[in-house]
Amino acid sequence: MSIINHPAPEISEASAREIALRHFGLTGPVAPLASERDQNFHFGDTGSGAVLKIVNAAEPDEALRFQVAMIGHIKRIDPGLAVPPVRRSTSGEELPVIETGKGERHLIRAVDYLKGTPLAEIRKSPALLESFGSFLGRLDRALQSFGHAGAHRDLDWDLRKAGRSRARLEALQDAEEREICDYFLTRFEQMVEPRLAALRASIIHNDANDWNVLVSEDGGAISGLIDFGDALHTALICEIAVGAAYAVLDADDPLGAVAHMLGAYHRELPLSEAEVDLLFDLIAMRLVTSVTISAERRPRVDGNPYLNISEKPAWDMLRRWRRIDPPIAKAILRQACGFEVAPGAAKAAEWLSRNRASLSPILGRPLSNHRILHVPFGDAAHPLVKAAAAMDVEACETAWQALRKAENAELGIGPWGERRAVYAGEMFQSKLIPNVRRTRHLGLDIFAEAGTPVLTALSGRVVDVTIEREPLGYGCAVLIEHEPEPGVRFASLWGHLAHATAKRLEKGQHLAAGEEIGTLGDARENGGWLPHLHLQLVAYATDDLAPIPGVGEEAYLDLWSKLYPPAYDFAGLTRETFHREGRSGDEIVAIRKRKLLPNLSISFKKPLKMVRGEGQWLIADDGRAYLDCFNNVAHLGHANPEIVEVLAREASRLNTNTRYLHDNLVSYAEALGATLPGDLKVATFVCTGSEANDLALRLVRAKTQANDMVVVDWAYHGHGAELIDISPYKYKRAGGLGRKAHVWEAALPDSYRAPGDWPVEEHGRRFAESIARQVEAIRKAGKRPAAFIAESVPSCAGQIFFPPHYLEEAYRIIRDAGGLCIADEVQVGMGRVGSHMWAFETQCVVPDIVTMGKPIGNGHPLAALVTTPDVAKAFDNGMEYFNTFGGNPVSCAVGLKVLEIIARDRLRDNAKAVGDYLLARFRDMQGRHECIGDVRGMGLFLGLDLVKDRSSKAHATELANRVVNLAREEGVLIGTDGPYDNVVKMRPAMIFMRRDADLLCDVLDHALARAPAATV
Repeated sequence: MSIINHPAPEISEASAREIALRHFGLTGPVAPLASERDQNFHFGDTGSGAVLKIVNAAEPDEALRFQVAMIGHIKRIDPGLAVPPVRRSTSGEELPVIETGKGERHLIRAVDYLKGTPLAEIRKSPALLESFGSFLGRLDRALQSFGHAGAHRDLDWDLRKAGRSRARLEALQDAEEREICDYFLTRFEQMVEPRLAALRASIIHNDANDWNVLVSEDGGAISGLIDFGDALHTALICEIAVGAAYAVLDADDPLGAVAHMLGAYHRELPLSEAEVDLLFDLIAMRLVTSVTISAERRPRVDGNPYLNISEKPAWDMLRRWRRIDPPIAKAILRQACGFEVAPGAAKAAEWLSRNRASLSPILGRPLSNHRILHVPFGDAAHPLVKAAAAMDVEACETAWQALRKAENAELGIGPWGERRAVYAGEMFQSKLIPNVRRTRHLGLDIFAEAGTPVLTALSGRVVDVTIEREPLGYGCAVLIEHEPEPGVRFASLWGHLAHATAKRLEKGQHLAAGEEIGTLGDARENGGWLPHLHLQLVAYATDDLAPIPGVGEEAYLDLWSKLYPPAYDFAGLTRETFHREGRSGDEIVAIRKRKLLPNLSISFKKPLKMVRGEGQWLIADDGRAYLDCFNNVAHLGHANPEIVEVLAREASRLNTNTRYLHDNLVSYAEALGATLPGDLKVATFVCTGSEANDLALRLVRAKTQANDMVVVDWAYHGHGAELIDISPYKYKRAGGLGRKAHVWEAALPDSYRAPGDWPVEEHGRRFAESIARQVEAIRKAGKRPAAFIAESVPSCAGQIFFPPHYLEEAYRIIRDAGGLCIADEVQVGMGRVGSHMWAFETQCVVPDIVTMGKPIGNGHPLAALVTTPDVAKAFDNGMEYFNTFGGNPVSCAVGLKVLEIIARDRLRDNAKAVGDYLLARFRDMQGRHECIGDVRGMGLFLGLDLVKDRSSKAHATELANRVVNLAREEGVLIGTDGPYDNVVKMRPAMIFMRRDADLLCDVLDHALARAPAATV
């Protein structure tokens, strides 16, 4: 027999006085207390005395004895918890028995009256809610060690039985009310009930409603809990669900109120994630149970104020609960317990951060490579915002185009989390907090022309496509689920697309990375907004984009950042786009002029302040990423993570010098020597290419006892004093002192400018004759050459590639005269030419000394010299060679890792393939641009010789300068070199990809077309 359907006892006040006096000695004022099933009387003054409970005749004796035992257990385990102690009767019993005139038998009991105001009558502050949660946590913690046969009851108020409410739906007359209850019942039956049975169970109070919970006199804390009549053994999480269901009925932010309770409960008695994930629905089901029981009972007990007292607030809360998206509610409650708000969200964010460089650009090239303008939607006074708020499409477009022109911007950006004045309409009212507007943008807006193609950054499956036609809506929106590797799953939402997108996509369709999703819609089909993409990441699994908020409440901004993390990595934007730090460029220029040597040069007419490197990109302080096709020091890409890891690991262990033994030194010497041909097996390590070349001069002089050097015109070998003396690129330019007597210049073997009557196949031999003439001049001066030094591919001379057999002939001439041969591979070595590890190998020669630097440490100051045992022996003349930092363990570890990555990732093959592709595209450009006189290159070492006309081959110095600055304006870094600075020079990192090559070529093509008329 259901206790709910059994009427409460009907004991008169006079009879109650007699019973209380006879069994418990209670006297004084008496007042009836409201109750659903039992009959209760208060004896004594207000706020003191005792309560007499005459128990419903249908209540099993075992259930009553269970309640008494439960209270006693709580008082023993946690005496500080205020629960009403049970009084013994005058005969020593805790549960005496009485019989009424109707022949009904009732158990009775008396408990001390607890002081306090019902929670229902108190405005609930966060502190009070936390006190409530903490009280329930302590209570349930005390009950963990309690068991009783009477706890196993069949009670409609047991949330495990909440599905019984479906049978009571017919008692609801209002269609909206039936829909709300049916919605939560369906969720309970499909998603909650099957999981609830698997959760831990315990004895709980089960009725901590706001009339059973008492608050201290000052209103700041929970002072007691009464009425244990619904206590039972059930799922532990039901305790906080029941308490929260009533505590938040009058809350402005009900989920926030539950979070305060839950967090405090969790600190007392930790819950599992599985328990917390059911809480939102269990709170709803407590209210559904309450309102359906009330509806069913109303015809029979319409006068029972206890049964109906919470009905209206319960319906009000159920209506609000129905409007909340369950994943958001779950996230708020998970966050309250310190759990990840969406399981796997952090893992997905980490994956995106780690793999951002491999994602496909969503607008054809990386967003960060564009000139970007921050659209001022946060400024209510801005004309653009006023026009947008008024939905004046024409005025909005006019203001936008004026802003773009003034800022010379290609794209507009609206950042994640921005507080926006434009969100003023009714549709931006909060579903979580009444009378609060949602003002924080939860996506990334990218403003571009209508019709701009939008490409997916990562392969994925289309899970929803919809068209919102309402003003300020999404227009066409697409939701794509991504799973780049097992265990990493998230979704991306693409809003404000053209409606035609919905015709070409369907649910379940797979899109490859870089595949077109659709195009940007215009104002007529994107909700009345300026053409733009709203890109939003979603950290939880869903196949319905409709409930996903694009704008959120400020109070929950931290939560939104985890549920809908900023799409910056996904879209290819840098963090510096929105967070600028340090001094401005102008400030730095001014300080350089005052504090640094005045002859330090700065690249480009408009200097760049670089703050970070990432792969083939250099990132300026304004967040713009520039494709770096010039800085060959970062051989494997800027800030290569593997190099950084090795550098940090080794530096944390030891950094010392070569006077101590260390594995890294000899291991690196062996590994480097293995890449070189012949007897080039003896190495030493220094810090810079200049040091390596300076040491090379000492070695050749020790071996040959000679001093005179043969060099190639316009060569550059370093910044040391002796190296300046053998570098025509320096001593023949402004500030140079001219050629010293011991230096002999051979002609620059530039085949493009070779005499027209030379057969091409003889260029190598003909240019080498210049070396023979220098050797003969040295002989006539009564001396012999110490060495011939040449960059294997002269770089500063204009990316000159020696004609076939040039070095073969040159080396023969020098060696016949008693000199040595030095290959300067500082700029062009380590596989850059693609076909070989070292550029001199392309000439089929083996030098006596090889110097290397720059790329071998990928930006770490590491350089080396490798020679033969014979030369090394001659240098061993008794004077110690020591370099404080050369060969230190950290540098050697970095050098080893560079070699490993080049071999493992087949970067020489990449250099050749991408280099060949670039050369083919350059030659295609040459057919369209008369200014390209010569295309030269091998692997990723390339140049374009620009001329005023192809007949005279006059150097187009100014044109080359314009091309470089125009390319910089378009986000690509290249440089010029050569005797007349007319050669466009490109030396990208070995990780350069074909899509990088396409961007370089597109920008270069455009720059060449604009350069003749440009004024940059």
